[in-house]
Amino acid sequence: MKPVLHTDSPFKTIISFHKLIESFEEIALSDVDYRSNYAKAILKQIESIPEFRTGIEDYSLIKNHEALIKNIMADLFPTALTNNEIKAVTIPFQNISFNYTERFKKILRNAGDEFYMEIRDFDDHQFYISNCCLILSSYYKQNIEFNKIFFYDIPDESGIEKHYRIMYNADFMEITPTSNSVRLSQDDIDLLIDNYSDIDLWKAKFPPGSWVLKGFGIVSLFDATTESAISNLKSNLLKPDTKTVASNDIIENIFKSIFKIPDLQVGFIIYNPEEEKFIRPVKFDNQLQSFLLSTNQEVECKNAFFGCSFENLLDNKEPFVISNVQKFKEESTNKHLGEHLLKQNIQSCVFAPVIKDGHLLGVVELVSKVPRALNTVNATKLDLVLPYLTDTIDRYNTDMQHQVEAIIQREYTTIHPSVYWKFKKESQNYFQNTNPAKDYIFKEIVFKNVFPLYGQIDIKGSSEHRNDTVRRDLKNQLNTILQIFENQKPNSNLMLLEQRKFELESLRDELDQPLKADTEQYIQRYIEEEIHPILKNTKDTAINKKLEEQYFESLDEKTGMFYQERKKFDNAMSIINKKLASVLDKKQVEAQQIYPHYYERFKTDGVEHNLYIGASISPTKPFDIMYLHNLRLWQLQTLCEMELEHHQLKESLPYELDVTSLILVFSSALSIRFRMDEKRFDVDGTYNARYEVVKKRIDKAHIKGSIERITEKEKITIVYSQNSEEAEYLKYIKYLQHKKILEPAIEQFEVEDLQGVSGLRAIRVKVINNVTSAATKKITYQDLLDELN
Repeated sequence: MKPVLHTDSPFKTIISFHKLIESFEEIALSDVDYRSNYAKAILKQIESIPEFRTGIEDYSLIKNHEALIKNIMADLFPTALTNNEIKAVTIPFQNISFNYTERFKKILRNAGDEFYMEIRDFDDHQFYISNCCLILSSYYKQNIEFNKIFFYDIPDESGIEKHYRIMYNADFMEITPTSNSVRLSQDDIDLLIDNYSDIDLWKAKFPPGSWVLKGFGIVSLFDATTESAISNLKSNLLKPDTKTVASNDIIENIFKSIFKIPDLQVGFIIYNPEEEKFIRPVKFDNQLQSFLLSTNQEVECKNAFFGCSFENLLDNKEPFVISNVQKFKEESTNKHLGEHLLKQNIQSCVFAPVIKDGHLLGVVELVSKVPRALNTVNATKLDLVLPYLTDTIDRYNTDMQHQVEAIIQREYTTIHPSVYWKFKKESQNYFQNTNPAKDYIFKEIVFKNVFPLYGQIDIKGSSEHRNDTVRRDLKNQLNTILQIFENQKPNSNLMLLEQRKFELESLRDELDQPLKADTEQYIQRYIEEEIHPILKNTKDTAINKKLEEQYFESLDEKTGMFYQERKKFDNAMSIINKKLASVLDKKQVEAQQIYPHYYERFKTDGVEHNLYIGASISPTKPFDIMYLHNLRLWQLQTLCEMELEHHQLKESLPYELDVTSLILVFSSALSIRFRMDEKRFDVDGTYNARYEVVKKRIDKAHIKGSIERITEKEKITIVYSQNSEEAEYLKYIKYLQHKKILEPAIEQFEVEDLQGVSGLRAIRVKVINNVTSAATKKITYQDLLDELN
């Protein structure tokens, strides 16, 4: 034999049987005749080969005396165990071995002539330090545990890679220093232990060839294929830097080792709970394939393709096993599935659910071309690997979720949960495209046949209030400046001051008239360019300096103008909007229990909201018009609560503001489309544009034949066009009157014609704002449902 050695070693290696020979010499002197005679016979045979005692350096000597070595080793290698044990004589960590048991020989024969046996993941660095640790443990008596587990990976006759754990017996070796060895202190040893990676340090303390390793070791292997394969699977699946599931080749080789099936193939499909579909995993490089979805990107899990076959998998979360696909096709009612598998030459298969916290994540597919190769017995081996697959798929789904959300945020906007599933599907299509970065064009998201609900609570007279606060701030600022000018020294720029005073007084008088669009900007620019330079550059009395300091401190940092009155108004409006929006958002969470629907709201001079409900928004739930009626009653009751909230809030506001409430009823189904350029939903189609026109203009409309607005403070106005809508809302109003939420009086009138829209009518009713009774006005959703049903 011609062994391949690691070229760099702290040892000079000498194969010797001297310890074994010494034991034979002791036995030869014993009183047991048959043992003594046996030992004497062995010693006589080896007398002519002194190298067996002194040391073998010519390895051809081992090859020439194989039979003798076998006799010498008979006690250590019992004939009765030769077909069971996997043992050989070796030098630890070196690829030198001989005197194999029959089982070991058979394993090497099956591996083929070209197979070269070497320790897995064992480089020169590890070899050198492993030998040094052997010296520390044996010679220096250090408690060194080199915890690395060593494996040989050896293919069998079918090409399946099997994994054998290596155990060494070093009882028949001795380690001695040479004159070149370095004597180590405990400090030296401690330094080595703390610096495993410093190979130069180890070589300095253990120079190459400075120690003699004399004797032989015994290597014992045991088949740890399943345990090693699982460990390998875990390492590959749980790498933190892996962006995809491990490659197909790695996964399949591991599963082949576990199941011992040479042609085993592995696939995987993801379960999409929103649409109750199986979908292909996103196709990255070397991604796992799928045999169930070989031609489709997705399929409904209760599709006829699966028939009743997958009920156990979906409902009970148990594996679905077909040990003989041909027989399954002939005897099962689901011939389509059998034909689909046979077209791929699949003769046996296992489909196992991957479960996390009771939720189905996907299905692992194991297939073979051999009938009964996969069956209910060996399918239980999946219990060993599914925990790691579960964690990996869960991590994979989480990573994909983050990527999908990133696409949604980039290409769309923050999406309401009710329609999120459709944006998610479009993002998944992006990933499944062959070259998404270049070829994919994002589609617009459309929901057809949905019913709209629109409502608003508006700040009454917000424009007039805003103009009034602007006028007051400007007047206060002009008056303050005039007061400063009145106190100026008589000799300081008298003519210029008089002119500026005249101009300031003229501007103040203008503010008694209705504000023009540019009045505020004109006065602001005049003060900054003409007045402030005078105030900053004029020397004045201490009293006037104090006034000037107070004036500049009163200016707003952003606008450079007085902002006291406007700030009160803006704060009041902000408080109202924030409070009413929070009430609406909180009630919306509960409203989704009625039926999932799209919801959006806007803060303007008040709070507006749009709702859209229909089967296309929640395709997995059956839709009935009853859900629309439920939502309409919910909307009316919610606006009542928002009115009450404002009434209780009004007295504490820094600026008193009233609100008006409006509901627009529209009974025709329409379509909404997500506008990619505006990042928002909008009503789609020319016919449906009428609805948007009414929404934009209705709150400023008047009662027909009068100058009175259709909206009024503390009242809710309901605008409609059909008699059926009138009857429906009168029923709701009667119910809320019974609950002491609305007052008994009901106003009904026609709405003036709007541009392109006529025939609108309205109901107006006042909310009871008695604080004492407000606590009793809370009604449950069950109350709403009972009223409608």
